[in-house]
Amino acid sequence: MTTGDTISVFLKDEAATIRFGDDLALALKAGDCLALSGDLGAGKSSLARAILRAMADDEGLEVPSPTFTLVQSYDLRIPVSHFDLYRLGDPAELTELGFDEALENGICLVEWPEMAEGELPADRIALRLDQDGSGRRATIKAAEPQASRIRRVLAIRAFLDEAGFPTVKRRFLTGDASLRAYEAIYPDAAPRIILMDWRPHPEGPPVHDGKSYPKVAHLAQNAYPFVAIADALRERGFATPEIYQVDYEQGILLIEDLGTEGVLDDDGQPIAERYRQSVACLAHLHSMQIPQNIPVSATHTHHIPDFDRTAMKMEVQLVLDWHIAWKRGTPPTDIERAEYLAIWDALIDELATAEKNLLLRDFHSPNIIWRDEKSGIGKIGIIDFQDAMIGPTAYDLASIVQDARVTIKPALFRQLMDDYLALRRAQGGFDEAEFMKAWAIMSAQRNCKLAGLWVRLLQRDGKPGYLKHMPRTLAYLQVAFEHEALAPLRDWCARAGIGQSES
Repeated sequence: MTTGDTISVFLKDEAATIRFGDDLALALKAGDCLALSGDLGAGKSSLARAILRAMADDEGLEVPSPTFTLVQSYDLRIPVSHFDLYRLGDPAELTELGFDEALENGICLVEWPEMAEGELPADRIALRLDQDGSGRRATIKAAEPQASRIRRVLAIRAFLDEAGFPTVKRRFLTGDASLRAYEAIYPDAAPRIILMDWRPHPEGPPVHDGKSYPKVAHLAQNAYPFVAIADALRERGFATPEIYQVDYEQGILLIEDLGTEGVLDDDGQPIAERYRQSVACLAHLHSMQIPQNIPVSATHTHHIPDFDRTAMKMEVQLVLDWHIAWKRGTPPTDIERAEYLAIWDALIDELATAEKNLLLRDFHSPNIIWRDEKSGIGKIGIIDFQDAMIGPTAYDLASIVQDARVTIKPALFRQLMDDYLALRRAQGGFDEAEFMKAWAIMSAQRNCKLAGLWVRLLQRDGKPGYLKHMPRTLAYLQVAFEHEALAPLRDWCARAGIGQSES
């Protein structure tokens, strides 16, 4: 239960303590100090051991007591330093033990924190363990955002209990550039399943016509679109995750694990066969019409939004809002902004007669699972499609043949384009010239968006790792510029200093 800023959890036995450690391991982030208090034998060391083993995903991890060494460090997914201050002579010695550096780079678990009360951070997570009948009670006091994270992992544990998995093991799986996170769930004697943690978040400030960026860009705000698209595609033979359990209000889903194999080799390079099969899967999808309104429940129907002019322009505006100032040190002038947006208005007009159908929006290597044991389109597992829209089908082909996360070399690019076009010609009724014009425009639209997004992730969100994709993104943009329809945008980018030589 949670009261105000106090969280109280009853742990009936040692197994419950270990599960509680699993939960806390998912809640802790770099910079957190977890101060563990309680009498001798209250279970502080047991809880610390459970947290460390969960962080390591190794139930046999040796966790020696740091009673004599005072600190034991672990190089895990997030570095963790385990402190036992029972024998600390002077609180000032904490600095000599490297506490500040350990906290800056990772997580600190501190037993007997009262021995260095004045030296620990004010925003520490204070957790006290006490005997409670035949079990233990954990009482946690923490400020935001730590308390919010802990409440969230406990809410997910309650969801798992209600779903019939009261004792299941949970492990961190991954997070993405959005607000979603994923856990691996290990039911007893059953295949692994995936938990999607999609917590509700504040809408954000208005950016256009009183609407926030996610609403203008038609980004999914809850789980309904994910379930709708997953079901619609799976009913048509595509490999999307089966939805086992969902709490729409809390944003928690249990879904099928499609596997762990991707379309890249051990060196992170594209595997041609798998990309070619992915393109064939896409061509098959584009041969059928997906309904725009999909019933999800008795009370909710998901309407797939259109990739409209407003959404397209909002995305390409990221170049103006983030990329140019990062590149040249000065923001675009009012004249440059007006010229750029006018060019895009004309390009979007060119899409009026383009083939339109379901576009998955991010059909590229991070979101494709290779299923070697399957056949046909079943070989391609598709995930992360909650932002799907109705728009030019050429967009998804640009996503895969110009993969944002890995370089597609010219020979493979030509092979993939040839494969797709041959398959579409064989289906009949395919206007190749119109499609290729749409492909060039959609390629430019996507890469202009990404050129701004990588900078926004760096400067606003503190995620510098995405900037490594910038040279590739700009090189892909140059390919789009080869189509005559893109001449005005190509010339504008050259004047603005946007080119493939950036880093």
